[in-house]
Amino acid sequence: MTDMRAQGRFSLHAFIALISLAACTSQSPTRAPVIPPHAVVGVQEPQLKPEFWIARESNAHQVVLDARQIAEQNARLVQLDPSVHDLENFPPALAGSDVRSWIGKLSQHPDHKMYDDAGRELERAVFDGLMHSVALEAVPETQPTRYGLVVKRADLRTFPSPLRAFNSADDRDIDRFQESALFPGTPVVLAHESRDGNWWFVVSPLYAAWVEKRFVAEGAKEDVFAYTHKTPYLVVTGATAKTVFTPARPEVSELQLDMGVRVPVLADWSSATPVNGQHPYTAHVIELPVRTVDGRLGFTPALLPRTADTSGDYLPLNRANLLRQGFKFLGERYGWGHSYNARDCSGFVSEVYRSFGVQLPRNSRDQAQTPALNRITFTEDDDHERRLEVLRSLEVGDLIYIPGHVMMVIGFDHGMPYVIHDTTGISYRDGQGEVRRVVLNGVSVTPLTPLLFSRKDPTVDHITSILRVRP
Repeated sequence: MTDMRAQGRFSLHAFIALISLAACTSQSPTRAPVIPPHAVVGVQEPQLKPEFWIARESNAHQVVLDARQIAEQNARLVQLDPSVHDLENFPPALAGSDVRSWIGKLSQHPDHKMYDDAGRELERAVFDGLMHSVALEAVPETQPTRYGLVVKRADLRTFPSPLRAFNSADDRDIDRFQESALFPGTPVVLAHESRDGNWWFVVSPLYAAWVEKRFVAEGAKEDVFAYTHKTPYLVVTGATAKTVFTPARPEVSELQLDMGVRVPVLADWSSATPVNGQHPYTAHVIELPVRTVDGRLGFTPALLPRTADTSGDYLPLNRANLLRQGFKFLGERYGWGHSYNARDCSGFVSEVYRSFGVQLPRNSRDQAQTPALNRITFTEDDDHERRLEVLRSLEVGDLIYIPGHVMMVIGFDHGMPYVIHDTTGISYRDGQGEVRRVVLNGVSVTPLTPLLFSRKDPTVDHITSILRVRP
């Protein structure tokens, strides 16, 4: 095996040479892939379909984890991972020190310059105003634990404000005040209120941040969790699904439900009873949470088309399904912190696995170091050859972490590992040894080993861990 670090660079010629990395496929074409000029390195059109990769797996339909194993893994995650919150077992009262700690870890003065949408530097007075809106001094020493349900996909923010902030004057894309997003039916704890009364600081199962009140309905704990446990239910298995348009109930009209969202089905709904003025026989009658005029929790029926990509339960976790689910996002715009009504790298892998009922921490950092899941950790003592050796054992669905990013393995072609990931772009050396940067800004398929982490270091040498959602 050639040691690319000994060459001092990772070239396109090295990429072709690395076809001897591993004979890890059940089917191996006899002709090496042709690299089209000005295209993404190592990628051809057939590789952009899940069937290409499924055909290379001899055990594509073998169950990796069954429902019982997934439930045990999820329970272990809640028990061992501090980034995951067991809301149903929260104490009946919240300590003010806990609430101030949650908020203080998130909402604080930045230690570097930041810029607005127009490229202007944000003055200190702006951040002083944001901190004032947090009203940290108003957190009581103790308060009853209050609950709510998210009623519409909602942004989670660093501050109780829609203000967008960027790390450079030239950046108009990655809003550093965007933290994540919550989906309809997600339970939350209502921990604090902004000074203007328009925002909640909420604790969700996977994240704590600010959300606009209009997206959350407050309800009794028993009502909130009764909804999350209701059966029968549907699981959204497409990238997204939307409820049927209705002028009668605009709050549930064309409501977006993202992959892995679970919604109760009103199975006993009479076929003779219209739903929001429409006959229900062409759709599933589902139940959705709504926010009443006084901010309280209510529920209403809605229609989800039978043509929507859904399942009556979480999908069987096998490699064929992992590939199909991942490729449903192919080409979707990259959205830092779930901005642009999309998702980022860790959100992408989380939602793929959520369609199987598998819970993952929200951020790539927490995923990479979770103590609850099966993982391989690399240190500075692991040289290039050791890392390549581990890469030979990769399987479909394995998650590869480098600082700030995660990629999902989709298989091998000519011994070369390939990944699907939600990425801003990639760098590699072309046939002349020059570094090329390709802006992708979307869910993309790429080979792994030719990618560069910096102008001199291959990405392989910066892998921190590999997460394996399997026994």
